[in-house]
Amino acid sequence: MPSLQSLRRKIAAFKNTQKITKAMKMVAAAKLKRSQDRILAARPYAHKMRAVLSNLSRRVNRSSHSLLQKREVRRVEVLVVTSDRGLCGGFNGNIIRKTSEFVRQCEARGLQVTLSIVGRKGRDYFRRRTWAIRQEWTGIFDKLSFEHAMDIGNDLVENFTNGSFDELYVVYNEFKSAIQQRVIVEKLFPIDVAAEFDSSQAEAVTGGSYLYEPEELELLTVLLPKHFQVQAFRILVESAAAEHGARMAAMDGATRNAGQLIKKVTLYYNKTRQAAITKELMDIVGGAEALK
Repeated sequence: MPSLQSLRRKIAAFKNTQKITKAMKMVAAAKLKRSQDRILAARPYAHKMRAVLSNLSRRVNRSSHSLLQKREVRRVEVLVVTSDRGLCGGFNGNIIRKTSEFVRQCEARGLQVTLSIVGRKGRDYFRRRTWAIRQEWTGIFDKLSFEHAMDIGNDLVENFTNGSFDELYVVYNEFKSAIQQRVIVEKLFPIDVAAEFDSSQAEAVTGGSYLYEPEELELLTVLLPKHFQVQAFRILVESAAAEHGARMAAMDGATRNAGQLIKKVTLYYNKTRQAAITKELMDIVGGAEALK
């Protein structure tokens, strides 16, 4: 049976842990609000740019621009977006499992797979595996800015243009709500118009009501690199908000679990203390009876 002193120390430790998890929940909630505002600002622009570029790409010869060319797929790169910190529930675990499953599917098709990783958690996990890591970015979520997206987008565009890989996919957590995130596997290179729209939307997008100046190909040359930078920024902001939501939910659950443990151990402490007091009283009574 544990001593009363050890039980008091355990209760104090649980209370300190509860204070920490409650503070982390409040911090995550504050950061989530800012990330939500950034998503609401970034999503419409990113989606509209994708629609415009999909329209333009259907009007030109795809082979006229390197970022639109469909090649024979031999090498695939997967951009994995995880967090730099833990204590966010299954946020990173879901990303890692989905990435591992997708990479194995690619390898089963005889494709060569490389990884580009955002976040320390993904980097640390895949470093211990046999899959090749081409590039990594860590520590960007503390002060996330569009410059980080430009760096990632420029690197991916350059390597796709140079033929380092033939297709690029990204695996990340899409923010749905504070308690719900969805793991997304999204194809970035090359742009697949058929995947962007269904048949009715594609007809509407390719209607003849749009006039572009300068010409479509010239616009594509300027806008395509910017498009991938914008998409990279949207993905990073989505992932940041999803991380804060997951951490807030995880810390809320941890706070409630700590409260239950405190009640349970406190009840056990009171029972143990009462048993000790009863035993002492019985010893006193027994000693008094022996003196009679």
